[in-house]
Amino acid sequence: MDLTIKSTKTLHNGVEMPRFGLGVYKMTDKEAAVEAMLAAIEAGYPAIDTAAIYQNEEEVGEAVRSSRVKREDLFITSKVWNTDQGYDNTLRAFEASLKRLGFDYLDLYLTHWAIPETYEETYRAIQRLYDEKLVRSIGVSNHQQHHLEKILAKANMKPMVNQIELHPQLTQEPLRQFCADNDIAVTSWSPLARGRLLDEPVLAKIGEAHGKTIAQVVIRWHLQSDLIVIPKSVTPSRIKENADVYGFMLSEEEMKMIDGLNQDWRTGTHPDQITV
Repeated sequence: MDLTIKSTKTLHNGVEMPRFGLGVYKMTDKEAAVEAMLAAIEAGYPAIDTAAIYQNEEEVGEAVRSSRVKREDLFITSKVWNTDQGYDNTLRAFEASLKRLGFDYLDLYLTHWAIPETYEETYRAIQRLYDEKLVRSIGVSNHQQHHLEKILAKANMKPMVNQIELHPQLTQEPLRQFCADNDIAVTSWSPLARGRLLDEPVLAKIGEAHGKTIAQVVIRWHLQSDLIVIPKSVTPSRIKENADVYGFMLSEEEMKMIDGLNQDWRTGTHPDQITV
């Protein structure tokens, strides 16, 4: 797979979504957040993934306007939080997110979690935002196969993306296959398992073979697995390091070794156990 930092995945509506971007979860210090986002944009990151609950949409907007990159050349994602779900609430939540960002559209808007009572109506509202051309692409986050099946049974426009926790110790292969079968792109959140992988001997050995860090090996694994990946860091040097994953390629054997680390271990909540 011939990849660069500008490589994209074509979503089923034809929109080109960057395969690599910056996750901004827990970036709550305003100054540090803007600095990190600007460092990422200057390092060539083509995408930023935020959410209403992260409380940094304003900082995303500020960083984009302060950068030397045009808004239309960046791919910005946000999400509707659990307590804002439902048809009317989602429309209001989206309007509030746009206002905080200072944008007149989003590139991707997602349901954050599948709240049992509301996720179907939430997605119906997101479809309306797409129909009104306020978002270029739509999708969900943290949805299991049974959630997706319910949405697909009713949707006028099926989700283009499912953003899920995914890393070498949680490879999510059955869900990934279901998404692939239905032309739904998969984005990996917590791609480095919140640091748990950074002393994994198998990854260390592969890293040594390529002169790369464990984090770089894992990010490359995501990319070569046809996943969209959004590693998070507030440190400018680490932000640059995370993007330096295009000068090497993992072999088929190395990819299988990394796949073999799966333990179905989660850093976060199981989607079927989420509550408002």
